[in-house]
Amino acid sequence: MQLKCETVELHVNEIINSSEDKIQYIYFPTNAIISLMKQIDSNKNIEVGMIGNEGMLNSTLLLGAESTAFTSVVQKSGGALRISTKNFILELEQSVILQRLFKRYIKVLFNQLVQNAACNRFHVVEARLARLLSMIRDRSQSSRFHVTQESLAQMLGVRRVGVTKAAGVLQHKNFIYYNRGDIVILSNAGLSSACCSCYQTDNDTYNRILHHEDDSASE
Repeated sequence: MQLKCETVELHVNEIINSSEDKIQYIYFPTNAIISLMKQIDSNKNIEVGMIGNEGMLNSTLLLGAESTAFTSVVQKSGGALRISTKNFILELEQSVILQRLFKRYIKVLFNQLVQNAACNRFHVVEARLARLLSMIRDRSQSSRFHVTQESLAQMLGVRRVGVTKAAGVLQHKNFIYYNRGDIVILSNAGLSSACCSCYQTDNDTYNRILHHEDDSASE
């Protein structure tokens, strides 16, 4: 499949798909990070999913969907592999292994969407911000990155003052350094301890579905 892919550069705040757009490409981020955003009312957005080098964008094509369900926004600039829907379907038809792998990823993504819904409803902003920063760190494989206050507010579905307060608490504990969108994680262990339980649940789900189920299938 990789031979049918092209390498593209994705830029921060770039909108790859808007909700209900026809799916034309499948994206596999290499070091970019993409947020799946859902619009609430006319001017409010919230992140419902995040895709980095562990996943793929527009995976609902596997379920027969022809259009996108979310708006896909680049949160961290970087590269990605891109394949047309036509070539993607042709490759799938020739490989049962790829079909099985991508279907397992859809299961992972679905679990993340459900977990985010519960997290946004029940967990405090500080813990959710710690989880979000940990997810960005994991996918960017770096403890230094840039995310604006406005982007964090949209991703968390809160006002910017809420981000300021939550980031201030994490900074006071010396878990992070935060200044004008520049973020440095000073303590991975400290930040992980500040996360809500959803962070570990996401990681456990990913490992169980993509790794353990793979081991079981090969036995």
